[in-house]
Amino acid sequence: MPPLTALIVSRIRDRGPLTVAEYMELALYHPEHGYYSRAARRSGRDGDFFTSVDVGPLFGELIAAQLDEMWHVLGAGPFELVEAGAGNGRLARDVLDAAARHHPDFYANVRLTLVERSPVARDAQPAALGPHLERLAAVRDDLPASVEGVIYANELLDAFPVHVVTMTAEGVREIVVSERDGVLVEDQAEISDPAIVAHLPRIDPGTRMEICLAAATWIRRAAAALQRGFLLLFDYGHDVDTRAHPDGTLMAYRAHVAEPRNWLAAPGDTDLTAHVDLTALRRAAEGAGLRTLGLVDQTYFLLSLGLADRVETGHDRHAIRQRLAARTLIMPGGLGSTMKAMVFAKGVGAPALRGTTSGRLT
Repeated sequence: MPPLTALIVSRIRDRGPLTVAEYMELALYHPEHGYYSRAARRSGRDGDFFTSVDVGPLFGELIAAQLDEMWHVLGAGPFELVEAGAGNGRLARDVLDAAARHHPDFYANVRLTLVERSPVARDAQPAALGPHLERLAAVRDDLPASVEGVIYANELLDAFPVHVVTMTAEGVREIVVSERDGVLVEDQAEISDPAIVAHLPRIDPGTRMEICLAAATWIRRAAAALQRGFLLLFDYGHDVDTRAHPDGTLMAYRAHVAEPRNWLAAPGDTDLTAHVDLTALRRAAEGAGLRTLGLVDQTYFLLSLGLADRVETGHDRHAIRQRLAARTLIMPGGLGSTMKAMVFAKGVGAPALRGTTSGRLT
């Protein structure tokens, strides 16, 4: 039996079934055996899933353009830039490369903080940042207490542990993780936390859905840290509508193959993820004092920032690769419509930022 599976089975035998959130916390973040704890990078062609960062530097270049505009809104002074879920620092490197090249005044004022739970990924960040190490103010495993600038994250919230509930003939029940003869299996139990019920919309019999209390907690923490500035998030999700996903969205990913029904098979060796509930996210942000500036498909966000104008028209290898990268970032049905850009603000009013001036959610 793999060591993490053995640990989970032992814990269940000692303490009873785990909530799905408790199971995900162990599977993804156990300090020795967790999926994210054991590697500096999990995405890309040789990884288990693909993100906008893996497409190339164009994504970071367009984020840099939006950050430069935010910097001007804040008064063009010292600027704290905090990336949450920074991994090995590749996105920060792309952002700072573009900032140094296209927005030198903004670049000169940046103080970068990288937030990452995985010590392996944190150890890889200095090499990834390269010439931008002088911009690095801190590396942390949690958000700083005070930020005046921007907190941003790419595909962070979808990896937060979720509770899973289902509507039965006896009412709402929580899906839990039990074991039978050393094999991890699903079971049902009473709701483990009253906060789950408070976040629960009306759901039909037989429907399953995820409730991510951790995402709401993180949003409140980010809002408390942000003294003045912006929160910029990229993630895949949808407004709550259980009819669109009657079986829920929790799934495992391994070698770019999704396993929606086999997510208990290999704890620590597969990515576990669930769609972000945009309705709950926005409610938590506004309840914590943030103003929603925009929620749009990534396609519209990147096009509004001038993606089309940045794509070269030549026939050399670089130009062709850049066009392919641009297409991948805005592809309908792919990253373009699956990924959402979410922008919140605090203490700056309601500026009309370029990235959110047009577009919609699909």
